[in-house]
Amino acid sequence: MQWQDSGYLLYKNYFSENSIIADIFTANHGRCVGIIYGGSSRKLKKYLQIGNKVSVTYKSKTEDKIGYFTIEIIKVVTPNFFDDKKKMSCILSAFTILKILLPERQPNNKIFALLENLINDLQNQKWIFSYIFWELLLIKELGFDFDLSKVQILKKTSANQLNVCLNNKYYDMPEFLISKKNVGITNKGIKKALIFNRNLLTECFSETNSIRIPLARNILENYYN
Repeated sequence: MQWQDSGYLLYKNYFSENSIIADIFTANHGRCVGIIYGGSSRKLKKYLQIGNKVSVTYKSKTEDKIGYFTIEIIKVVTPNFFDDKKKMSCILSAFTILKILLPERQPNNKIFALLENLINDLQNQKWIFSYIFWELLLIKELGFDFDLSKVQILKKTSANQLNVCLNNKYYDMPEFLISKKNVGITNKGIKKALIFNRNLLTECFSETNSIRIPLARNILENYYN
């Protein structure tokens, strides 16, 4: 089996002295795991940063055995944000969540497009709102359909915070998740939104995936105390 594609490096781990096992989310073949021979060499190591976009050729003898990648860099993403701890936490959080939740070898063009939009939005001043809504869209694309504009609002508290009922469960959430207006939102409102999303991720995927919220995701949340 052999194919070519482009995608983003989600995860890497050392396999041998000179090789790594890479987890790559590709545009047309979904999330795929393979070996990169020479991946720990000086030539490739600097390009194999989580979040970078790569061109890959995948080869495997059979579908049930791990194959290997040959790889070329398309776009350097992560090094552009090494000096921005918040954005680095955002990148690591997004890619780790995808690694946890996406099944192997199942293409999903919509989720791939959502990821590319998020990466592009990191250049914008209000990138954190793009990340918050990216998480919500990801949850919906993975099969948990909900419409925040139609949630049952039980109570509206101060600072535009809502107590709502969604799928027979109760949550606190900021009103801007419904209005989608991000003007005048405080750090407290951003943190409330991140907490709401975290609770939703845990509720939706705890039974099927035993999801453990990534450390980078918790760090990102704590930046908005």
